[in-house]
Amino acid sequence: MSGRRTTRVTVTADDTGVTARYSDRLERYVQVGTASGRVVAVSFPTTEPADATAGGAVLDRVFDYLGGTQDSFDDVTVALTVPTDQRAALEAARKVPYGELVDGVQLTRMAAGLDPDDDGDRQTVQTALRGNPAPVLVPDHRVEGVDGATPSAVADRLRALERE
Repeated sequence: MSGRRTTRVTVTADDTGVTARYSDRLERYVQVGTASGRVVAVSFPTTEPADATAGGAVLDRVFDYLGGTQDSFDDVTVALTVPTDQRAALEAARKVPYGELVDGVQLTRMAAGLDPDDDGDRQTVQTALRGNPAPVLVPDHRVEGVDGATPSAVADRLRALERE
């Protein structure tokens, strides 16, 4: 795992649009959507998105990360337009450190206002991770035993990257 940190890039209100680039490491595209300086979506399409451009501050940082630069992305604003309890789960996932893994119960324990002994709260965490709008920035690949929005093959590669 590299200790290098990428240069912080500020995403401004002028940053709006869709950017995408092919990743050899993931064997698919990485697509980032921004609106008013907030990331609204990250996805991993298998075909080239027709409406995307190749540049962008956040996309560049994701590719630095894919190249081995450790980055928490904690300064990148993600528009989490989800119910409050799901937001707590996603915000907790953002706090799982690079290279570490937690399970769904641990993540539920980390999420403000959720009880890991409550079946409904554990289900809330699962629902939040499946609907995660910004994989990598909200690293659902660091949660074991719960399917997140990151496709499983991509999640496996991200976990392997973080173990290098």
